[in-house]
Amino acid sequence: MKTQLFVVGDVHGQFSMFEEVLSHWNEEEQQLLLIGDLGDRGENPKACFELADRLIREKGAISLKGNHEDMLLQFLNHPEENYALYRMNGGMKTIQSFLHAGAHEEYSPTEMALMLESRYPFLRPFLENLTLYYEWENYVFAHAGVDLSKRNWRNTSDQDFVWIREGFYDRQNRTGKTIVFGHTITPMLHGDNRTSDLWITDDGKIGIDGGAVYGGSLHGVIFDKNGIVRDIQLKNTGYVWDGSI
Repeated sequence: MKTQLFVVGDVHGQFSMFEEVLSHWNEEEQQLLLIGDLGDRGENPKACFELADRLIREKGAISLKGNHEDMLLQFLNHPEENYALYRMNGGMKTIQSFLHAGAHEEYSPTEMALMLESRYPFLRPFLENLTLYYEWENYVFAHAGVDLSKRNWRNTSDQDFVWIREGFYDRQNRTGKTIVFGHTITPMLHGDNRTSDLWITDDGKIGIDGGAVYGGSLHGVIFDKNGIVRDIQLKNTGYVWDGSI
């Protein structure tokens, strides 16, 4: 049984950083967990999804559903209704990485969704099989967090596991668990829009989304049953998302 967990923060298409942080992973001793938001924005979302899929199938990795995976799945399910929201949140970078630049000028949302499904048959099962949370030792890992207003955090809605902000990071954690999450970038949590270090609170919340795609950091955090063993923090000194949709 593996005695440590290696947790990767929100990648958001930063494939080079994804590969680099994984070079620190000891697969013999550490279970790999991806916190969600693999695509949308970044240099190569397609490569990030393909690598995550291989890691799950071949290495037993666990990948959580992020809000961006949720939006992509909703786009595939109902492209006309969900295209505008997905594009507004960086989805065009993902669509173009799977198809080609300018695809949205040639095809309708329905046509693009059909091409994604036919050309990349792994994508839908990958998205549908992502898990909402993962419990290990005294930790709970969820992409966005949990609803701390609930008597039992496990009653958090599917929506909140991938989308919650207020009602989680700004509320006292009385679950008795340490909750590790991505989604809300640590520069915001630190309150200075600059510090991309881990965000750690006294009541047992650890934010690991260092905002890599915005010029911050990608974190690979090693946990054992007693706490954080090591934080591999990669500063983004190369590609920074330009805000294009």
